Amino acid sequence: MTSSSHSTDRRPYDGLILGASLAALDGRDGYGEIADAALAWRDGRIAWIGPRAQLPAAPDTLADEVIRAEGWITPGLIDCHTHLVFAGDRAREFELRLQGASYEEIARAGGGIVSSVRAVREASEDELLRQSLPRARALIADGATTVEIKSGYGLNFDNERKMLRVARRLGEQLGVRVRTTYLAAHALPPEYQGRADDYIEAACEWLPRLHAEGLVDAVDAFCEDIGFSPAQTTRMFEAARALGLPVKLHADQLSDLGGGALAAAFDGLSADHVEHTSLDSVRAMAAHGTVAVLLPGAFHVLRETKLPPLDAFREHGVAMAVATDCNPGTSPLLSLRQAMQLSCTHFRLTPEEALRGATVHAAQALGLAEAGALTLGASADFVVWDIRHPAELCYWLGGRLAQRVHCRGRRIA
Repeated sequence: MTSSSHSTDRRPYDGLILGASLAALDGRDGYGEIADAALAWRDGRIAWIGPRAQLPAAPDTLADEVIRAEGWITPGLIDCHTHLVFAGDRAREFELRLQGASYEEIARAGGGIVSSVRAVREASEDELLRQSLPRARALIADGATTVEIKSGYGLNFDNERKMLRVARRLGEQLGVRVRTTYLAAHALPPEYQGRADDYIEAACEWLPRLHAEGLVDAVDAFCEDIGFSPAQTTRMFEAARALGLPVKLHADQLSDLGGGALAAAFDGLSADHVEHTSLDSVRAMAAHGTVAVLLPGAFHVLRETKLPPLDAFREHGVAMAVATDCNPGTSPLLSLRQAMQLSCTHFRLTPEEALRGATVHAAQALGLAEAGALTLGASADFVVWDIRHPAELCYWLGGRLAQRVHCRGRRIA
């Protein structure tokens, strides 16, 4: 791969990449392949796309930077569900699960989310940023150009705010697009033991203050027997709706509490996990355009056996996204491409479904209209891969396949 730069008067495009095959993902199915393609951008957006032979002039006269590439170009990957900002790790819990302890047993004994809460509260904002940077860099290096990051390990105003501030700083420092999600309704902090309703009231009161600081793009909750009830989740979502914020939901991971339908009732962007989601919830999600976010990393680590209702999602036209769920307890996964592979292995997605799940449908799960496919006017988010066919993205277990990663036209890895 080579590039050339010019310092003369500004050309029509800021950058132009050509020579590789391109998967535009611009239709309802298929890769949208363009062989020997050219892709140009200006001011961070795609300004020309098509076969290289159809370029209107010689490449070196068109762009300030011309990149000649081989392999394949795809849209930048979008990790639409992560808990990337945290302190410490929970490797010991991983060991305990292998010795027979269940997720619920560990949580009820003071482990799980609450142990991460202790670590986050003890860390300064700068320390939290320092620990989170390598995880963000790992996701970017394997093709992520957009990362959703949740709070939820602070569980009080100051520490939820600290987490959201770190998420914003990650985006600014690394050049990756970051979408922040307020997840104060993640677990009950020790100081509110036995007073879940009081805690939800407090979490609802913190939300407007954090939103006013520009720290919140969406609101999430953990609706589960070891989390919060549908009624408590509804209160959280009503607070979000009052501010015009979209909602997402950790839904039906361990049991069916109607989480998919609850998310849909609020026109939720997504219902995530969804292993136990009922047919009624599937229909509700379809009616409201709520995306099913599959999280095969947690399914893999927890050695779950209950598959999401994949055939029902397909039958009813529910878009399926794929994400890492990067978190310290149940999905210490630092590669969205590996999540794509796991979704094929465990859930029998096709490689095309998995790639769409990490691009087109992941963008939908975040309410992003400008990302997820390579089309005129879209954000110039793309990855150049050292592969001969897009199926290889789900075929290889590990390894480094990304040659270049660009977000808004700027190279970030």
